[in-house]
Amino acid sequence: MKRRHFFQNAGVISAGLALGLNEELNAAQPKADFKKHPFIVGVNGHKINFNVHDLGQKVKIMHVTDTHLFKDDQRGEKYQQYSGRMAKAYNKTHHFLTGESTHPEEAFEATLKIAKEVKADAITLTGDLFSFPSEAAIEWAFERLEKTGIPYFYSSGNHDWHYEGMEGSLHELRETWINKRLLPLYKGRNPLMYSAEIKGINLVNIDNSYYEILPEQLEFYKAEAKKGLPMLLMMHIPLYAPGRTLGYGCGHPDYNAKNDRNFKIERRQRWPEEGHTETTMAFHKEVFNTKNLLGVFAGHIHKQTIDWARGIPQFLTSPNASGGYLEVDFLPMEKKDETKFS
Repeated sequence: MKRRHFFQNAGVISAGLALGLNEELNAAQPKADFKKHPFIVGVNGHKINFNVHDLGQKVKIMHVTDTHLFKDDQRGEKYQQYSGRMAKAYNKTHHFLTGESTHPEEAFEATLKIAKEVKADAITLTGDLFSFPSEAAIEWAFERLEKTGIPYFYSSGNHDWHYEGMEGSLHELRETWINKRLLPLYKGRNPLMYSAEIKGINLVNIDNSYYEILPEQLEFYKAEAKKGLPMLLMMHIPLYAPGRTLGYGCGHPDYNAKNDRNFKIERRQRWPEEGHTETTMAFHKEVFNTKNLLGVFAGHIHKQTIDWARGIPQFLTSPNASGGYLEVDFLPMEKKDETKFS
């Protein structure tokens, strides 16, 4: 059966959005090539600094993933047979820095407060904001995100749209529950793929929440890369890196039905016998050959890790259910350093 997918009122593929952009700077900005002019990255715990050749302005992003909000109300009662396990999964957590007891709602509100205090230019939310598609939780998060006044960019994770045990393929369930519940968080953008320009950096969001990439997503990514702007890629499932587990499942050579150990407990469609599609593997290769890509930011694994491939870093962030986030600064490289690192 040929796959169909569409999202009512989802807007166009690319948001066409530019935030805080100086038009003169943008017009004068040359196409980025980090193979010729490498950027420098400093990692200090959950604070990341990029020093970037030819970047016109400072940019600060708060990266948030895996909050796992579970708030529910009477509207969710008829879905409890599907939401029961995940509704109990992250009720109590321990803060990623202090070890003190916390919980997803408290952690999320604290993170938004920090984003305002540090004057973040954008908040990026790469999935599993929710443990299941609860109307109460979605409304609660939407209200608080809107109150920050900070532009935010959301893409879904494998739990955001999944009611465990509900009939339907992963593709069908993602489409259904994004349409029915999650659309407000996209603010008119296409949930599968969109981009936004933030002070000269192209923020590209791709939904790979069931590990696979669709042909139109691959073509969209290629088109965004051709713009030549410094680029960030935001996704939920991290890209495969050597030695990593199947949690780094997008493009993982061992992704297949035989190795799918969680489909029963998650009560979902099993991974395909044949493994990844050719499109997904082509996407993996394309990403790590993108000369203007500053990095990939993902989640899913519930711990902070970094992998480097072909000069491109992939950052995974500690789960926001435990207060985790990354504060990422992109700084114009000073002239004295450009000559040293060109």
